Amino acid sequence: MRRQFVRLHRWIGVATALFLFMAGLTGAIIAWDHELDAALNPSFFKAHTAAPALSGLELARRVEAADPRLQVTYLPLVAEPGHTLQMMVLPRIDPATRQPYPLDFTQIAVDPATGEIQGRREWGVVSLARIDLIPFIYKFHYTLQLPFTGGIDTGTWLMGIVGIIWLFDSVIALWLSFPSFKAWRKSFAFRLKRGGYALTFDLHRSGGVWIWGLLMIVALTSVSMNLSGPVVRPVVSMFSTLTPNPIDNPEILRPPQPGDSVLSRERIVQLAEEAGKAQNLKAPPGGVYYAEFLHAYGVGFYTPGNDHGDIGLGNPWMYWDAATGKPLGKLIPGKGTAGDIFTQVQFPLHSGRILGLGGRILISALGIAVAVLSATGLLIWLKKLNARRRSSQNAQNARNAQTADVARDTGRSAAQS
Repeated sequence: MRRQFVRLHRWIGVATALFLFMAGLTGAIIAWDHELDAALNPSFFKAHTAAPALSGLELARRVEAADPRLQVTYLPLVAEPGHTLQMMVLPRIDPATRQPYPLDFTQIAVDPATGEIQGRREWGVVSLARIDLIPFIYKFHYTLQLPFTGGIDTGTWLMGIVGIIWLFDSVIALWLSFPSFKAWRKSFAFRLKRGGYALTFDLHRSGGVWIWGLLMIVALTSVSMNLSGPVVRPVVSMFSTLTPNPIDNPEILRPPQPGDSVLSRERIVQLAEEAGKAQNLKAPPGGVYYAEFLHAYGVGFYTPGNDHGDIGLGNPWMYWDAATGKPLGKLIPGKGTAGDIFTQVQFPLHSGRILGLGGRILISALGIAVAVLSATGLLIWLKKLNARRRSSQNAQNARNAQTADVARDTGRSAAQS
């Protein structure tokens, strides 16, 4: 049985090593996405004008008035002091062609005092240019930058499947790491003085044992993040009732209909302020998101700069029908069924933000560890593969030599006869 599990672990490791290596390194980087992006692109993050800032709503009005080709789909309501206000935009439909206007950007950085656009970029585009690097790495982390195929997000599905395999293989790896009860101490040791292959083996085996629980959390949350709708929510609903997710529920949301009106962002913010008070939320409305394809608004409640949620279970979100203002649902961290809270905790755990700065440091270190485990596992496999090849070659050489000896002896016997 152990031999079969060793082979299974070996081939699963080979199949997933490159994916996990890349996911580990990129995960270590994007734990600091905001800080790194700001360091690389100060002109995109630092406001040019040191003057009182306008509201996000006013800035969005100015941006849309200056360029009728675009519509603002997401904006923070208040800029961080000294920073630009970054908006997400999409093209409007050109009445002449019935096609979206051509835009080569999806994100803009606006001076909060003047409404001047300081920078533009297409978020997540495949590019190593400094302005694009961090968003590219962020998107690569969970999609490998693979395209949609037949309406399926192939990259997200692939990384989710890799996460499932990783979960299964982690259980096998732990069992293999303890071959006997008497030798359990060896599974935690690192033979630093030996170096070479011995240290490589210990980094892979003992390193994995020391952080096994954390690896399982990262693997599970990666599955939850990538395959929430098709896999995780149906499984969780078998054990706990789940509150319908307004974003994914076709019974709640509807596609826009011809002639539908759209409430102003100002009206939605007003509704959000009233709803936030009714829910006793501590944070004010912090950002507005408009999903045209769902004809719905979402409002996040957070202070300026805290759109990711710096600590805890993240930020509250509420949703409204864009035409009628009818409430569509809410996601309040820490509230709901056991299944609801399980789903809420996935991103904070995966990003480390549940523990604040310390959690992000831990996740960054864990990403490097995942890359090291993948690399050492591959090195171990290559060494054993070469050893098997040498052994097979030596055996073949021995058989050839034996055959030659037999042929030579046979030839001598025939000559003597």
